[in-house]
Amino acid sequence: MTKVKIGIIFGGTFEEHPVSVKSAGEVARSLDLAKYDPFWIKITRSGDWKLCAGPDAEDGRPVVLSPDGLLVLGDGRFEALGLDVVFPVLHGRLGEDGAVQGLLEVTGIPYIGCDVQSSALCMDKSLTYVVARSAGVATPTFWTGTPDSPAYPVFVKPARSGSSFGVTKVSTEDELQVALEVARQYDSKVVIEEAVTGSEIGCSILGAGDDLVVGELDRVALTHGFFRIHQESTPETGSENSTFIVPADIPAESRALVQETAKVVYRALGCSGLARVDMFLTPDGKVVLNEVNTMPGLTSYSRYPRMMAAAGLSLGDVIDRLVSLALTGKLR
Repeated sequence: MTKVKIGIIFGGTFEEHPVSVKSAGEVARSLDLAKYDPFWIKITRSGDWKLCAGPDAEDGRPVVLSPDGLLVLGDGRFEALGLDVVFPVLHGRLGEDGAVQGLLEVTGIPYIGCDVQSSALCMDKSLTYVVARSAGVATPTFWTGTPDSPAYPVFVKPARSGSSFGVTKVSTEDELQVALEVARQYDSKVVIEEAVTGSEIGCSILGAGDDLVVGELDRVALTHGFFRIHQESTPETGSENSTFIVPADIPAESRALVQETAKVVYRALGCSGLARVDMFLTPDGKVVLNEVNTMPGLTSYSRYPRMMAAAGLSLGDVIDRLVSLALTGKLR
C-alpha cells in the first residue's frame, strides 16, 4: 500500500504559535503511519520555514513550498520532495485568514480546510456577521467604529484574531478606551459587540456542500469572566474558569436548532473541510452566532476533537476523512 505523503504546516509568527504546535502534536499522535508519510513543516516565530523531524523538534532544514512540493536546502542545493496533500494546522493570523491558503492555491497542491475566501470571511468577525445576517442568522449588535451609545456591557475584540487574545469585557464608558487600545495591539480593525445573554454552545462540522457530519454539541459552563483557555498557563489540566459539557445539556429541540443553524452558517460562509461554529443559546430558545473557527484547535483539551469523539469519530478518523475529501477534490 502506497502511503499518502502529507505535509503538516504548524507554528506561525503570531500569538497562536504555541496552540498550533500543540495541535500538531496531537495530529502526530493520531496519524496512522501505515497510511501516511508525514513531513513536518514548522513556521518559526521569526517566519522561517523548517522541515523538522516532528512537532517537538527544535530545529530543521530550511524548506520552501513550491508547485513541485517541498524544496529542502541541504549541502548547498535544494532537494525536491513531492507531496500529495497539505494539512495547514495553523491558527490565527497568516494561518487561518486565507494567507497560507492562497499560497497553497498557487502551488496547486491539494490542501485540507477552508479556501481563501471562506478563511478570510470567517477570520474577520464583522464580515462573518454580515454574511450570516444575509442568510437569516441572528448575530450580536456590533460596531466597527466607536459606538455612540451602546448598551453595556459590551465586548471589545480585535476583528481578526482568535483564542480571545485582545478581548475585553467593558461594563462602563470609562473602560472603553483602554479596551480599544488593548484590541489594537492585535489588529488595526476592532469590533465592539453588545453582550448576548445565553449559554455558549459549540458545534463541530466536517465535510463540504450537502455532505456534512455534525459532531455532538458542547456547552461552555463558566464560573466567571469569559472563555479564554488558550491563554491559561496549564490548560491540559483543566480551565481556570470553564468546564465543557459534552453532549450539551440542552433540550432536544434546541440541539436540533443549533445544529441546523450551524450548517446554514457553514454553507453561507463557503466553509469546507472542517470548522467549529460557536453560538449563544438565549433563555427564550433563540440561537445567535458568536464566531466561526476554520481551523479549530486540535489539542488534547480542544473542543472540536472532543465533540467529534462524542459522535464516534476519533481525531484519526477525522484526519482520514479530511485527507479523502482533499484528494478527491470535494473541498474546492
